[in-house]
Amino acid sequence: MAKRRMPGGMGGGNMNNMMKQVQKMQKQMEETQSELEKKVLETTAGGGAITVKITGKKEIVGMEIKPEVVDPDDIEMLEDLITAAVNEAIRSAEDMMASEMGKITGNLNMPGLF
Repeated sequence: MAKRRMPGGMGGGNMNNMMKQVQKMQKQMEETQSELEKKVLETTAGGGAITVKITGKKEIVGMEIKPEVVDPDDIEMLEDLITAAVNEAIRSAEDMMASEMGKITGNLNMPGLF
């Protein structure tokens, strides 16, 4: 019986090399993710009225509210500003993570990877 070769030159040696590359990429991704989770981003809303600090793990670690936006007669505006600032902080953290991981993966579409 003749030996069958895998199409596209995907023999055992190439598969081993590919697995090593995947393992190396996975290690780089884990290291990068760990570093990014420690980073703190700062975002603002309302022209700087509210500042939110968030980690790469999407944990809010600080918030500053300018006294002039605290109006007891307009709590709804303050709530809206806080919501906008927190949402922007989350987007920034997600964008940072996706951008840095994309550098490692070459922007491969790998849903649920990080």
